[in-house]
Amino acid sequence: MIKPIEDSSLGPNQSRYSFVVGIAKRAREIAGEAEEKGEILIEKPVDLALEEYAEHKFQIIETPEPNDDDPEM
Repeated sequence: MIKPIEDSSLGPNQSRYSFVVGIAKRAREIAGEAEEKGEILIEKPVDLALEEYAEHKFQIIETPEPNDDDPEM
């Protein structure tokens, strides 16, 4: 597995899994936006998403999963 980013670059309490999911989600957004505009991407959407993350153009925020034991209000 290629590790394009060091663990030290991940946010506090951020897992590698959430990082990959966040990058994939942004890559899908980039691909969708290009398709809507009728643009042809030269670079792969994942590469573009990684560049945006490295340039701090977006953040990956983990939301806590709901706990089934908690009563709903």
